Amino acid sequence: MRLIIKRKDLEKILKLAENSEIEVCGFLLGKNSDGAVLVETVRETANRLNSPVEFEIDPPEIAEVLDEAEKMGLEIVGIFHSHLGCPPVPSEKDFKGMELWRNVWLIVTSSGDFRAWVLRGENLGEVEIEVTS
Repeated sequence: MRLIIKRKDLEKILKLAENSEIEVCGFLLGKNSDGAVLVETVRETANRLNSPVEFEIDPPEIAEVLDEAEKMGLEIVGIFHSHLGCPPVPSEKDFKGMELWRNVWLIVTSSGDFRAWVLRGENLGEVEIEVTS
């Protein structure tokens, strides 16, 4: 599996993380195609916990993003969020979230590191990231 994301979208996420004192979060909107996750756009959401160590997206905002994606002919293909002061590896809470949202999770750091993950069954797997222009 590969996550294909435009440089401008990845840079937008990294900039959000760099300038925030709390975990930033949002959705990757796009399509799944032949083992690849194609990101067409990213949609920032509010972290309703306002926390530097965890995030949560408000259900009404999730519904709003689902409607936006449908109008664009896209779907939610992933979730992104940031980690402050720790590597871009899923935390225990992230793992629990991945059990509910079984799509790609892109985790970035305020220092510019990023990695993507997916949960297959009970196994955590890293996803290759391809950045396009």
